[in-house]
Amino acid sequence: MSLDDPAIICCAISGAIANRDQCPAIPYTPAEYAAEARRAVDEGATHIHIHARTPDGAPSYEIEDFAAISAAIRTEVGTAAIINFSTGTIGVSVAKRLAYLEACRPEVAALNMGSMNYAKFSKSRKDFVFNFVFENSIEEIIELLGHLNRLGIKPEHECFDIGHVGTLTPLIEMGVLQGRPHIDFVMGVVGGIPASSLNIAAMAANVPEGSHWGVIGISRAQWMLLGAALSLGGSIRAGLEDNLYLPSGEMARSNGELIAKAREMAENAGRTVATVEQARAILEIATPEL
Repeated sequence: MSLDDPAIICCAISGAIANRDQCPAIPYTPAEYAAEARRAVDEGATHIHIHARTPDGAPSYEIEDFAAISAAIRTEVGTAAIINFSTGTIGVSVAKRLAYLEACRPEVAALNMGSMNYAKFSKSRKDFVFNFVFENSIEEIIELLGHLNRLGIKPEHECFDIGHVGTLTPLIEMGVLQGRPHIDFVMGVVGGIPASSLNIAAMAANVPEGSHWGVIGISRAQWMLLGAALSLGGSIRAGLEDNLYLPSGEMARSNGELIAKAREMAENAGRTVATVEQARAILEIATPEL
């Protein structure tokens, strides 16, 4: 990848952790997801990452919630965005995750590439807000990859540390990771790689040759990380899953505000923002028939 390559802007519109007490703009219902997707697409996002929720805001791994949300988004934006489902969970079986992938057939599914301690630390309280072990064994990764290959769903390899990047090459050699790898570096989670431009460069230096890569920055370090990713030729992700605040410190009133800032950063860095057609070509994804 180089600075001449178009930057894909992804929007992670809800996540599964934050709620409306923390940010009133987080969508809960399918109609709200669709409205947020429209705002994001209008501002330049061509890739929408989805964690499903029930209409009261609780995280969901049920087929009906993924189906209702993705259908509402498709009705609103058509093929103007790539739809990406999360498969990252604690204590949810591969079979249950496979069920909503099989039923809904998103174009992309996020696949976490290794186990780790996953935590949030409060500097003011000098204590952990939460901490747990996020288990993603190699056996489970291989099982999910086999199903994604069968279903024709492109994996997005979410790498929370440099060792997760190192897991990709053996999977390519085994033949279970097929096509051009689509990789995102998730940075700023306590237990994973710290947020810095030097660490982006180290991660990028270790991806398999020919890979597409981008950066997911967690919390307020996001804007620094996205700027560094753009300067190194990578793609970027923004949205209310990752960070609730604009660079000014003001809370975002929609995903659209976050994506507008991300697009502005890309343009100011001299990068071309990928159209949805370009994004599909880069990620080797066909346009779905609706």
